[in-house]
Amino acid sequence: MEKKFEVSEFALEAVRHFEFSGTLTDVRPFGNGHINDTYLAEYDIFGMGQVKVIIQRMNRNVFKQPEELMENIVNVTEFLKKKIEKNGGDPSRETLNIISSVYGKPFYVDSQGEYWRAYKFITGASSYDLPENPKQFYESAYAFGHFQQLLSDYPAETLHETIVDFHDTKKRYQTFERAVAEDVCGRAASVQREIEFIRQHKAVASEFMDRLESGELSLRVTHNDTKLNNVMIDDLTGKGICVIDLDTVMPGLVMNDFGDSIRTGASTAEEDETNLSLVSCSMELFETYTRGFLKGCGNSLTPLEVSLLPMGAKMMTYENGIRFLTDYLQGDVYFKIARKKHNLDRCRTQLKLIEDMEAKWDQMQEIVQKVSAEV
Repeated sequence: MEKKFEVSEFALEAVRHFEFSGTLTDVRPFGNGHINDTYLAEYDIFGMGQVKVIIQRMNRNVFKQPEELMENIVNVTEFLKKKIEKNGGDPSRETLNIISSVYGKPFYVDSQGEYWRAYKFITGASSYDLPENPKQFYESAYAFGHFQQLLSDYPAETLHETIVDFHDTKKRYQTFERAVAEDVCGRAASVQREIEFIRQHKAVASEFMDRLESGELSLRVTHNDTKLNNVMIDDLTGKGICVIDLDTVMPGLVMNDFGDSIRTGASTAEEDETNLSLVSCSMELFETYTRGFLKGCGNSLTPLEVSLLPMGAKMMTYENGIRFLTDYLQGDVYFKIARKKHNLDRCRTQLKLIEDMEAKWDQMQEIVQKVSAEV
């Protein structure tokens, strides 16, 4: 009698269309991601032991071109494997390893037209939603910096944009102004303070895009989702060994990768904290991350990019504040909410974080200058 698994028939269909050896012994939902549906499958390899595999259904509402997305991931991971091998590392643990479908492609399209993919499970390592200690934050910084360094000579222009204009803050601002003008939910009158704050900081939105358009800055291969839980940390050594979740790897600006980590990791409060007196940017954590990131980057960044790292933190905080308020004005249609005014609460924490960064601006710049000279 065939074993029953507590997952959808489509997940089982997908599992059975990838090239695995052995007998499927278990498959179950895995992780807490908000975008893709993730499952952990376990196989018994002819009595020799268990092998684990990650299976994911890609969210086509977010990623409109899943085949282009997978082309990016295949090309980037193959490039990384060569670099890792050259450096004497272990490509089986230090980058994602894609498992082909039975049709020889890096994805499988199920009977409902949904796209699935499979990765080898990285054993002996864990990811964390929040750092348990400063060392973990440092290790995530080093891992993202090293990821940047390894890909510093990858031709960014060959990558597809998996989410168009993802970090075009000027366009994010324009969308915000349209949301204010349309006011489809009648909420604008109650958030005039937040609207005015964003308008007063409008120049921030153009800071990077204007430099990019003038040629002062160049696009690089960037991760674009640099949360702590997108780094696998070795269970024994505590070292950050592998950057995961490569769905948003595409051309971008290195300051944004740095900045999003600071926005989420150096804040002293949760992203949706309602007591704004608890919200600040920890200079201790800012320095910890800066040190790890620049150490990982080696000499791959330009002096201008290094000098703009504090602005990256402010930029990403501003951009997310805009996005949260825009979504609130539009009726909470993009970000998942758990309560009324959830997106407004998120917006307010971002704006408070910007205020705190501005109060500590000289200190942030001094930290970057000091650390860049030391590493």
